[in-house]
Amino acid sequence: MKDKPRIELLAPAGNREKLETAIHYGADAVYLAGKNFSLRSYSGNFDADALADAVALAHAHGVRAYVACNIYPRNDEEDAIRQYLCRIGEMRADAVIIADPGILMLARRVIGHVPIHLSTQANTTSRHTALFWQSQGVRRINAARELTLTEIRELTDAVSIEVEAFAHGAMCVAYSGRCLLSSAMTGRDANRGLCAQPCRWKYFLMEETRPGRYMPVAEDDRGTYVFNAKDLCMIDFIPDMINAGITSLKIEGRLKGMIYLAAAVKIYREAIDAWLANPEGYNIPDYWRTELAAINVRGYGTGFYFKDRFPAETNLDNQPPRTPPRFIGTIREGIDADRIRIHIRNRLAAGDMVEILPKTGPAIDAVVESITSSDGVSNAVVSAGENMIIKLNRSGAYQTGDIVRTPACEDQGASRDQVSSGPSCPPSREDGQP
Repeated sequence: MKDKPRIELLAPAGNREKLETAIHYGADAVYLAGKNFSLRSYSGNFDADALADAVALAHAHGVRAYVACNIYPRNDEEDAIRQYLCRIGEMRADAVIIADPGILMLARRVIGHVPIHLSTQANTTSRHTALFWQSQGVRRINAARELTLTEIRELTDAVSIEVEAFAHGAMCVAYSGRCLLSSAMTGRDANRGLCAQPCRWKYFLMEETRPGRYMPVAEDDRGTYVFNAKDLCMIDFIPDMINAGITSLKIEGRLKGMIYLAAAVKIYREAIDAWLANPEGYNIPDYWRTELAAINVRGYGTGFYFKDRFPAETNLDNQPPRTPPRFIGTIREGIDADRIRIHIRNRLAAGDMVEILPKTGPAIDAVVESITSSDGVSNAVVSAGENMIIKLNRSGAYQTGDIVRTPACEDQGASRDQVSSGPSCPPSREDGQP
């Protein structure tokens, strides 16, 4: 009997806290970057010492760490990139992610012991291209997003190296993400990690002889998002991706918040494990879809993976069907069955409903009965605070690292046909990072 393939869940780690969350919820590997030379310069990232510590932390938990150097460089950056690559080699990263052939050539010279993973930005769209990169020493290819699963199957059959592909996250309007909109409109070069995401902005038409008269593309009063692709979600098609020869399922989102990261990693971890345990009986519990719906505001599609679903769906409305969950904090300690110690990051009051996201299974809802500081002072409302002890109205096996959040709720400003279910939102509050 043929062994089942090793399937990797690859998660983003935009900073130390997100790295810890990705590890907690079951990522097999993470991708991260230093302050320069990656395509997500606004994600927080790590300075030189912190990056080495992050790689060491991942390794301590048996998680692989891939460091991005996937910028398209300029001549005057060569020395700095060489130094950066050397540091990646010294910290014993499990791979370096590269898009540019020049950086690839340099990496082979200065850190030949570090495997090279080819970024999706290199837009590998054919098996012959994949064979070329294989001949250049590349150990893994992140397939171009424009490929169907049938085309990826043809590619994986042709090469002996690993193939990675996105399973979840934002889609880009540009070919393989190589967009010029941001540069043209804001001066921020997306190909150098500075994307302003103008594809998410609202646009109108203006007729040449009628200046100042803006006409929405769609016949409503909100305008339309002509570039705004729906997010990718392949939770229904995990078997299809694996059968196409993809061995690393990647979650997009180094710029995304903690709630998104926790939910996405958790659900895809459960999905991969379910397939590995019983491929023939793979099915999708309702709470998987509920969790993924709660972290999405653009709607979901399957990108370019299925030819009969072309073109990739565009979100012409961009109105979220509900207010997403709000990040309260991460459990630092389970004191007993109904009390947890938590670093509170957003406003929380006694009587509030919260949800705790366990590593497996549906979210656990509870009501906050009391909030007590480390020195025993009771608080009716807390905006933020270290080491607060929260008493809940129900017991549970709460674990260090579990995310605490408010529930997703119906947006009272949305029309009824935009909302599937969920409680009404409480009055708006001042939020910290989601």
